Amino acid sequence: MKNVLLVFLGGGAGSILRYLISDYTQKLWKINAFPMGTFVVNILGCCIIGFLTSYFLKADNYLKYLLITGFCGGFTTFSTFSAESFSLWQNQNYTALLLYIILSVVLGFGAVILGMKIHTSWL
Repeated sequence: MKNVLLVFLGGGAGSILRYLISDYTQKLWKINAFPMGTFVVNILGCCIIGFLTSYFLKADNYLKYLLITGFCGGFTTFSTFSAESFSLWQNQNYTALLLYIILSVVLGFGAVILGMKIHTSWL
């Protein structure tokens, strides 16, 4: 039950921070048709989860439920990424759609690796 509470608390905090960063980013960078807010949040979340995963490989404790499952799960948003991709497709904005999908996957993967490398360089 303790783990469920930790996931709940981390998920709430991650969701709120996702909303704040995404909203601010979307207002800061008004790029037509490109969902910059979700993109920035997801890439940042990939870097964070890479860092945390690297840390918790060696230190298995209850904080992984709070930070990885809860916070990162609430912070990043694959469902919004998918819905925004569908919207770009519906609006026949195929260039932005292709760019969004490719950049999200490639930079997201790279951000996970970067997060892991940041953690290992601190040791």
